[in-house]
Parts: sequence; C-alpha cells; structure tokens
Amino acid sequence: MDKQQIIEKTVEVLRPFETANIMNTIQTMTFKDLFTNPVTLLIVVLLLYFGLIKRSKAVLLTMFGLAGTICILRYAMPAASVDGPVETSLGSLVPFVVGGVIVGGVIVYFAFIKSE
Repeated sequence: MDKQQIIEKTVEVLRPFETANIMNTIQTMTFKDLFTNPVTLLIVVLLLYFGLIKRSKAVLLTMFGLAGTICILRYAMPAASVDGPVETSLGSLVPFVVGGVIVGGVIVYFAFIKSE
C-alpha cells in the first residue's frame, strides 16, 4: 500500500469519531442501545470494578464527570431535526451552564476540598 491508501483507510476508520457523529450518537442513544453493546458493558464493568472495589476516587470522579456531561448534552442541547440544525437560544443555554457548574462543582469539591 502506498501512502495515499494508508491515509484514506485511516480517515475511514476515524470517521465515526468526528464531533458531529459523537454528538448525534450521544443525543439519540437510549439505555437499551447502550447496554446491548458488549464493548460498552465491558468498559462499564471495568470502571465500576476499579471505582468501587479498588476505591479509586479519580475513576469515580471521571465516571461522574462523563455521565454528567452526557446528561447535559442530551437534555440541554437539542438534537438536529430534519429541517437542519437547531439554533442555540438562551432557554437551552441556561440549563447547559447550570448543569456544567453543578458537575464541575461536585468534581472540584470531592477532588480538592474534601479530604480523606
């Protein structure tokens, strides 16, 4: 294979990880879709093992941050409709900011303020 073919193949492999595809997946994914994927189940089980059994504060805070961010993106940012992208208004920006402050505040509190 020459250099151009390798680049084209790499682009095709990385295409599902484009920002638009990830945002669309987060906004349209259901719990049924999430937990029927064996890779996702394996990752969740490993994270829960290290977070709960090994009591890793960093893993638990990372899981909380990711889950909080996904919830904020799913419920505060509307998914694109058939008519095109939805404009961001103040009504959708306020829950996004408030959710971000809450998630960030919890992470800062448990990571820096509360000592073991």
